[in-house]
Amino acid sequence: MVEAVSGKDGSVGKRTVAGSYSYEPADIRKGYTDRVLCVDISDNTFREQKVSRQMKKLFVGGKGYGVKLLWDAVKPETKWSDPENAFIVSPGPVCGTTQYPGCGKSIVVTLSPLTGTVIDSNVGGFFGPFLKCSGWDALQIQGKSDRDVILFIDGDKQLVQVVEDYLDETDSHLLAARLTADFSENEADMPNVSVISAGRGAEHSMWGMVNFSLYDRRRKDVRLKQAGRGGTGMVLRDKGVKAIVVRSSRNPADMNHAHDPARVSELGMTLHREIFGMDNDQIKMRKSGTSFLVELCNNYELLPVKNYKYGADPEHHKIKREIWEKRFTQGIPDGCWYGCTIQCAKAVDGFELKTGPYKGQKVIVDGPEYETIGALGSNCGIFDPDHILEANFYCDTYGLDTIGVGTGTAFLMECYEMGILDKGKTGGLELCFGNSQAAMELLHQIASGTGFGAVAGMGIRGMKQYFVAEYGADPGVLADIGMETKGLEYSEYVTKDCISQQAGYAMANKGPQHDETWMMGAEVINRELRTLGDKAEAVYWFSLFRTWFSLNGTCKMPWADIVPADNHLQPRASRVPGHVQSLIDLYSAVTGDPLDEEGMLRQSERVHNLQRALNVKMGVWGKEKDRPPYRAMGPVTEEEYLYRKDFYDSMIKNELGKIPETMKTPEKLAVIREYKQNAYSRLQQMIYAKRGWNEDGIPTVARLKELGIDDPSVIETVEKALAESSGRQ
Repeated sequence: MVEAVSGKDGSVGKRTVAGSYSYEPADIRKGYTDRVLCVDISDNTFREQKVSRQMKKLFVGGKGYGVKLLWDAVKPETKWSDPENAFIVSPGPVCGTTQYPGCGKSIVVTLSPLTGTVIDSNVGGFFGPFLKCSGWDALQIQGKSDRDVILFIDGDKQLVQVVEDYLDETDSHLLAARLTADFSENEADMPNVSVISAGRGAEHSMWGMVNFSLYDRRRKDVRLKQAGRGGTGMVLRDKGVKAIVVRSSRNPADMNHAHDPARVSELGMTLHREIFGMDNDQIKMRKSGTSFLVELCNNYELLPVKNYKYGADPEHHKIKREIWEKRFTQGIPDGCWYGCTIQCAKAVDGFELKTGPYKGQKVIVDGPEYETIGALGSNCGIFDPDHILEANFYCDTYGLDTIGVGTGTAFLMECYEMGILDKGKTGGLELCFGNSQAAMELLHQIASGTGFGAVAGMGIRGMKQYFVAEYGADPGVLADIGMETKGLEYSEYVTKDCISQQAGYAMANKGPQHDETWMMGAEVINRELRTLGDKAEAVYWFSLFRTWFSLNGTCKMPWADIVPADNHLQPRASRVPGHVQSLIDLYSAVTGDPLDEEGMLRQSERVHNLQRALNVKMGVWGKEKDRPPYRAMGPVTEEEYLYRKDFYDSMIKNELGKIPETMKTPEKLAVIREYKQNAYSRLQQMIYAKRGWNEDGIPTVARLKELGIDDPSVIETVEKALAESSGRQ
């Protein structure tokens, strides 16, 4: 079937429909439609999968549905690029709520090109709520198309179409805008369309990510939010999917048909009042988004500088909050879903690009958020706001993860300064810290898969292997300074002084991403965690609690970034107990199911353990897989030690019982390393025990059955690994 289609700019193209599926409408009841849309892109076939009561009870939604669907889709030998690998989007039962701040989140789940196992990435934008409005609790795409296609879900007409690609646009800022116009009924309908897209970079780099769009009514343009981690965009493009479009004009004000809508509104109003009344006196999230973290992290030696060598820099003032407040467009609502008064999704309008294919054009730059400022800025020794904004824009439109690109570039810069790389190897790029011109050129090369960008685009784990094989680099040195675990690059916090965050990063199922645990508040800032046991218990609690956001489609910002006035008086203040209870009450008000804190953690624990079992299924297990590079623990080089000489000498004297004045620097480095690594090993085993896992981090059969995860395929998988693990001891 061929249809004519007119773009907003007046251009006319032809839309060839290669497959279509009409479905019956479904009401949303208490946050659920109880249906999954499954599309096989190889032959353009469709099926509707009912969600059983058991699946809903055990896995809740969002990430839980994604992990369960992926478990069922893949075999132990499945690779990320195999047709059976599934690309899954699921919003969760609370997602779409407009009365309570931060309820527009979706989760993307797939096998990662970087890690070889499950990645889950949390993202804002309108796609997840619109998908649910269209009648689906999740979307699962499998197969591989032999040509580029666009998947269109029309929630108003209850129609799904696979459309052959008819557009020249590839990069997301153009593609999302064009598809928003093309798949709208008219200009007034454009806010009812959301697009998932990647870009040219996702075709060439394992850092490829996907953008979720929202139509900004005030700016009258499309904005982008990112499911950035783990190569999600590379999976989508490898399948031949250029974009996914959803359209729904359903009024989202009561889209979830909550069990107790009055209670939902009451809870939301309480939180709205806190945000309006206290944000300006706390962290000014509404003015500056997450950029406030630059100064906070610099004050506590947490800001990544020069590949995590240092935790602070005197130039940080050039990229701190006040700089971005002047750049961000004020007075325009910047939430990524309706009703979110925290409005952390900032943007810079009319930014003129100085490099690349869009040089001279003025664009909207979404962000930068703290992670991007740290990754593309301080971690590379670059303290130039214009560079950060330009790199931010190009990463987004190319479909590249800013964390992966920034952390990877910082690694390359240290390799260059250590002599592992030189201009001959980099194709003339002088990749020393602070060289923004070289960093920008590398970014463009990564996106096109050309020059040294083809090497960089493999990710840090791939680069380490390449440098050993091709250049004879010392694998021990690369292991120390290459900031990845399980193949995923570290997000932007220095953890040398925070052993709980070392564990939170390295022991996270998907790899070192801070959305599972952010321990610096409890250990470093609030100093609530005194003993190793305290830290183990805190990592256990936070990893489960923060998983819960991704089960339900909610955002963590309203939980911890604005706190009640009396929060400092509460025990374990970093947990913000008042807001924990608010979220529990919100879940019950939407779904009608009673819940308490223990039940909340149990919901997360089921999904956390199934995800761990999926890692085991894919061969990613063993305590060594859960260890950080030493740079995350302590000083690798003499210059790192000398940077904080008094601090480390005090540690040697007070904690190791040695006399630093009688020791040479290499000896000090050695004893600090031994002390740090031994402490981490003890903490690791304590956390395993809390989770009911064996000494290699494998869930025990008893713990899985206690959680209700007694699927024979899961039990068989872990039993086999447990037997192999026992043989290693």
